[in-house]
Amino acid sequence: GVTLSHPHGQIYAFPFVAPRLARMVEQALRYEGGNLFDDLVAAALESGTRIVARNEHWVAFVPEAARWPYEVRIFPAARVPDLPALGEAAREAFGPLYLDVLRRFDGLFSGPAPYIAAWHQAPVFDEAARSVFAVHLQVLSIRRAAGKLKYLAGTESGMGVWINDIVPEEAAQRLREAL
Repeated sequence: GVTLSHPHGQIYAFPFVAPRLARMVEQALRYEGGNLFDDLVAAALESGTRIVARNEHWVAFVPEAARWPYEVRIFPAARVPDLPALGEAAREAFGPLYLDVLRRFDGLFSGPAPYIAAWHQAPVFDEAARSVFAVHLQVLSIRRAAGKLKYLAGTESGMGVWINDIVPEEAAQRLREAL
């Protein structure tokens, strides 16, 4: 799909839990002191500096340890394990916020920005995971600046150690100011 020059979407259905989702579930289940996802959202809201946009039902923020220079996570205000569990008001409120975030990417790069978006949802057959998981959307741009792509360095491709040349607070500020 990434070699196609036109905008498009894809939906994948695996006969297994994807490795990244499995790690998120494992971390959420091992987390002590509350709920991992609730605490991530609360920390973003408390600091305020990583918030990009929000409405009554959703909050969009740059994660504290973003892998990509411009990466945003969009969480519902009320934790639910998957998209079908969202209420009607949250479903209706998502579209305008999502378009706002995408317009900020476009504004930041002075034109249509290539991006990747991925929904993360709890596995339907795992009740323990469903009790702790929070559905959320990850949106990232493959750009690090207008006309400049983010290429993975040796530490990232070879070792899985991500290096970023912008702090999350600055990325969020630039995205807020992009419109």
